[in-house]
Amino acid sequence: MRTAGSRWPRRPGRGDRGAATAELALVLPILVAVTIGLVWLLSAGVAQVRAVDAARETARMAARGDSDAEALARGREVAFEGSEVTLARGGGEVRAVVRGTVHGPGGLFGALPGIRVHAEAVAVDEGAPP
Repeated sequence: MRTAGSRWPRRPGRGDRGAATAELALVLPILVAVTIGLVWLLSAGVAQVRAVDAARETARMAARGDSDAEALARGREVAFEGSEVTLARGGGEVRAVVRGTVHGPGGLFGALPGIRVHAEAVAVDEGAPP
């Protein structure tokens, strides 16, 4: 029963027809930017794993007696694109270092500096005199 001064409840959707579309239009770019940022961080993680694998593979090959050129070539194959692979011998050890930068995907992330990736592996040089 209706009392004086009360109103009937508003019918849903009459004045709010475009509200859901407007909210989606405001939130969707933010969700896309967050997704791109997460994918970028994931690619940096993958690059770090590849750098560790490349350093380990390079040190292992050099330590077991393969030529330095072969070991470095294998390290460059395993490492992510644009990384630098170096190899040093001394003190009965072989040390391989992989360094590189994972750059942002551009757009909003283009202004951010790249993520530096570094990995190092050491192995006992099996060909070195005792």
